[in-house]
Amino acid sequence: MKKTISITMGLALSLMAGSALAADKLTLQLKWVTQAQFAGYYVAKDKGMYEAAGLDVEIKPGGPDIAPPQVIAGGGADVIVDWMPSALASREKGVPLVNIAQPFKSSGMMLTCLKETGITSPADFKGKTLGVWFFGNEYPFLSWMSQLGIPTQGGDDGVEVLKQGFNVDPLIQKQADCVSTMTYNEYWQVIDAGISADDLITFKYEEEGVATLEDGLYVLESSLEDPAMVDKLARFVKASMEGWKWAEENPDEAAEIVLENDASGAQTEKHQKRMMGEIAKLTAGSDGTLDEADYRRTVDSLLSGGSDPVITKEPEGAWTSAVTDKMKSM
Repeated sequence: MKKTISITMGLALSLMAGSALAADKLTLQLKWVTQAQFAGYYVAKDKGMYEAAGLDVEIKPGGPDIAPPQVIAGGGADVIVDWMPSALASREKGVPLVNIAQPFKSSGMMLTCLKETGITSPADFKGKTLGVWFFGNEYPFLSWMSQLGIPTQGGDDGVEVLKQGFNVDPLIQKQADCVSTMTYNEYWQVIDAGISADDLITFKYEEEGVATLEDGLYVLESSLEDPAMVDKLARFVKASMEGWKWAEENPDEAAEIVLENDASGAQTEKHQKRMMGEIAKLTAGSDGTLDEADYRRTVDSLLSGGSDPVITKEPEGAWTSAVTDKMKSM
């Protein structure tokens, strides 16, 4: 009898130990393809930071046909990376997204224009053709034009909006006077295409005072109703920020880790190392906590769209500090 009890207890303890060691699964959906824009997450996975936090994280690359809000709404991810304009617009349309952390402190978005067009300031956009990304990326641009009082339906006093693919061909082929670029990606595609920086003029959203928050971490409201999930998310954000800080301090090695995770084989070492150097400037100064002033600036910008605002009312419950507060206590 004692032997039976001993074996039973041994099995129970073994099962408990196995359960304690089992990592919590979590799926992260990226906004775009595998590149240094997401280096912090790949570093956290590669360097065992997620594992040390008791997590088994699956990182799903994005792409031109993948909308993160739709993925999470359909149950395909626990957390997504998205820009706040897209997330708030999705929330207003019925997808209850909540920002739980903000690894990117600054915006990398800008318009890159050919100097030969005569553009020297935003006032010169009138009558010009501007390349704009859509699929949720158009919201900061539309808000900016609204604040400038420039219509987006063309004409001498407006701008002609060219729906830009995720490349810079319209500028190179001179189909557009300016195109949307990121400081860490498409701008360098223009340079690599043989156009000198001296022949370009750029307008950074950050410097124009119309920058909106990019690359935040979002979950569905329902995830925050479960204390166990909040704990899991706090561990995830903490480990992710450890990954980001490591990437900032070791940009070349972080780029190499990204390349190792690029299943497409489309990325190059030169481009990823350059990208990581620029990305480090955007995550610098962030511990993952959303700055309420940055949130307020983003919301105010999106609400000031005149007759066609990105969002039509003040968001409620669109962000929480619950996860980062718990992270700081760990």
